[in-house]
Amino acid sequence: MTKSRLVPLLLLSTVMTPGIAQAQDSTTTPEAPAPEVLAAPAETAQDEPEGDAPDVSIPGGAIIVTGRRVVNVERSATEVLSVLSSEDIARTGEGDIAGALGHVTGLSVVGNGYVYVRGLGDRYSLALLNGSPLPSPEPLKRVVPLDLFPTSVVASSMVQKSYSVNFPGEFGGGVINLTTQAVPEESFLKIGGGIGWDGETTNKLSYSYYGSKTDWTGYDNGLRRVPHDMQALFDSNLALNPNSELADDIGSILFTPRNSVIQTIENTQPNFSADLSAGTSFDLGGATLGVIATAGYSNTTQTRQALRQSTQLLSGAYEDRDQDGTTVQSDNRVIVNGLLGLGLEWGENSIRWTNVYIHDTDKYAALASFKQPQQNANWDFMEQSTGWYERQLIDSQFTGEFKPTDDTTIDLRAGYANSKRLAPYEIVSRYIRRNTGDGGVGDLFTNALGSGTGSAPTSISFSRLNEDVWSAGADVSHRFSTNWSGTVGYAYQINSRESRQRQFLVIANGDSELIEALGTARLDVLLQTGQWYLDRTGLDYDLQLQDPTAPYANYRARLLNHAFYGKVDGTLADGLTLDAGVRWEWAKEQSLLVPVEGVAESGVTLKNEYFLPAATLTYEIDPEMQIRINGSKTIARPQFRELIFQNFFDPETNRTYQGNPQLIDSQLYNAEARWEWYFNRDEHVSLGGFYKHIKNPIESYLLYSNGYFTRYANAPSADLYGAEVELQKYFDLYNLGSFFETRRIAVNANYTYTKSQLNVTADDITNVNGFLSAATNYFVDGAPLTGQSKHIANLQFGLEDTDSLSQQTIMLNYASKRVTSRGVNGTIRQPDIFEHPGFTIDVIVRQGIMIGASELELKFEGRNLTGRAHKEYQSFEDGDVQFNTYALGRVFKASASIKF
Repeated sequence: MTKSRLVPLLLLSTVMTPGIAQAQDSTTTPEAPAPEVLAAPAETAQDEPEGDAPDVSIPGGAIIVTGRRVVNVERSATEVLSVLSSEDIARTGEGDIAGALGHVTGLSVVGNGYVYVRGLGDRYSLALLNGSPLPSPEPLKRVVPLDLFPTSVVASSMVQKSYSVNFPGEFGGGVINLTTQAVPEESFLKIGGGIGWDGETTNKLSYSYYGSKTDWTGYDNGLRRVPHDMQALFDSNLALNPNSELADDIGSILFTPRNSVIQTIENTQPNFSADLSAGTSFDLGGATLGVIATAGYSNTTQTRQALRQSTQLLSGAYEDRDQDGTTVQSDNRVIVNGLLGLGLEWGENSIRWTNVYIHDTDKYAALASFKQPQQNANWDFMEQSTGWYERQLIDSQFTGEFKPTDDTTIDLRAGYANSKRLAPYEIVSRYIRRNTGDGGVGDLFTNALGSGTGSAPTSISFSRLNEDVWSAGADVSHRFSTNWSGTVGYAYQINSRESRQRQFLVIANGDSELIEALGTARLDVLLQTGQWYLDRTGLDYDLQLQDPTAPYANYRARLLNHAFYGKVDGTLADGLTLDAGVRWEWAKEQSLLVPVEGVAESGVTLKNEYFLPAATLTYEIDPEMQIRINGSKTIARPQFRELIFQNFFDPETNRTYQGNPQLIDSQLYNAEARWEWYFNRDEHVSLGGFYKHIKNPIESYLLYSNGYFTRYANAPSADLYGAEVELQKYFDLYNLGSFFETRRIAVNANYTYTKSQLNVTADDITNVNGFLSAATNYFVDGAPLTGQSKHIANLQFGLEDTDSLSQQTIMLNYASKRVTSRGVNGTIRQPDIFEHPGFTIDVIVRQGIMIGASELELKFEGRNLTGRAHKEYQSFEDGDVQFNTYALGRVFKASASIKF
């Protein structure tokens, strides 16, 4: 077999299967290509650049060792994938990995850092760190939001779009694998910092509240610690009696000027960040020990003035507004991150221990002003909210790669990860001005604490989530002949989650005039300690702290997964290679509502096993051109909270969620074909098509019953198909003069078309909480899947220097509208709620300057130069209802770093 035929096969041991990729001098040529060495085609080896391969660590795959002659990873892999190297990530200028992935073909970022691959996300997405699973800090999801990961801790990001059996079976649009920074070959120290300006926030008015003195660090100094009596109540797993002295004692200390009084900041500070990284290695005589550490801090503030409207449920008509107003909210987000890695290499063996810490805090304050015409068109409503959302991820992983013989490699990995989410003292209070015109209390904003028409209780919530993930795996790969290799592997994973969300309501009972008069006070004064005991002085005024969420406040969930797989790959004929295998997965998923004060235990257990096959054929038309065809079967499991038929109030979306214990797994049947042409060094064009049939997809729908509820059910089926095209091309400019001698124009463009639809007929039924109902009661035939844009396009072009750091890049991005939530299914089914990401232009300039032996890197970023707004709306015949629409500022950032 010629070297040109080995290209698709030999990457098996470095990217797609276990093995040790041994660093070697570029002048050394082995007599016969060893399985762990990336071999370039014989005809074009001299044209391939000499440089560093992106560091990639995946299940059933090796950590690619840098510092050797490499070929294009996407070209040589056995599957359809895209790899962002550290340089690719740096070129985008993004601060978190979710933003960087938004420039990859077929990927879009939905919500707060959730990356959708080919229109599939949420339960259909899979994110790994160094090949190991990650826990989510979000109560309603098992998938981790990727905006948690700063780009400074990520060495590469691989997106694999065609399934291979070395990955977990929960594979929808694709898998995203993040690889952390590797152990350095040379000692270094890098220090950096930056400052940013948001056109809608910086130096303008924003809202906040005092909080604690250490909030700027992202850590609370103990001010938000749960009071002793309340913690004892939580630990007892009992409901609070609103008529008890304990309720008064707890309520009297909850609301203070530090947590419930919104303050205005006239001139909001700029955004700023700082980071530090260092690494070194030690020669131990026959082995090399390396150490790398990074630390980062960022502080950003964003203020949004959102137009929020909703229509009346029964009529569902455009003109019948249920609510119409504006909400101004400010989020001060502080992220602290760190990484510590140790690596030991000897011969062709290596072990790595990687530890990642990420702490993400959002200090939230919002003030809403709105009308409720269906209530009373003359009244004005004002609602204030404060919150503190603290997310944390700790991940520790061990990876060992060993080569006992020339033809055998062993890959071992084990990991522990923990995620937490704390949200204490989430406070929401409503004031009403009835505009009576008499100059009295009716012309003032009053908080009647749920007493009287239109009034609402003041709520205060405490939530906590903790999830642990233990994982382990082993893979053995053996080359049986020159043309064929085989791999077997085992993976173990157990997720354990505990979640508590307790919402308390403050309600006033007694004389209505006294309640109205006292209700004009500021919230911390209205609910100060003495107010809770006024009824004991003889006044007809009684504050109650009610505990309505106690029966469904706590839940536990667990997912246990065992998997075995086997695969073979090799050459079927000249130029035709096959990678095929099957994965067996056994999983037991449990979601259990923890009983509170005699409430019956409820929960559900799903236990299933699957055989999941996958195969990829690659035909090499010539050394620069190839065609791939892939087919596979994968699954998607319900998320923990979706399986519990109890209310869960999410203050971030202001909605109540109810699970469905009758949900079952979704099964996906995937097919893909792709043509690729690598016509020059680092240059290629590709065209592909894909199709997915989803059996029993899990979809959400909205219901109204004394409030909005989001529920879940299995739709009968769905289809998703599309096409994507990608081009990467460079244009040398050496003929334009000495200044351009080492410069070139870089162009990277991609476009993805995706079409999805639910398939629902009049004869289809679905199981909703034990009741069989017509699927048409919940789903609309032909409706697109949630979060899927039909058109996604990215264009990067700019000038770069091939000899030194000098890049000037313009990035254009477009995404068409996508469904964010189903319309309410009331008397009349309302239209779906759409988001329109639209068109953006970003400019990134990076320039390196040598100062002695050190390099200073200067970077300038201009984001959202088109001034695109965030638009979330419902379309009616008479016009659009703006569900959540606000301006997004143009953002400018300057940063500098120096490397010693």
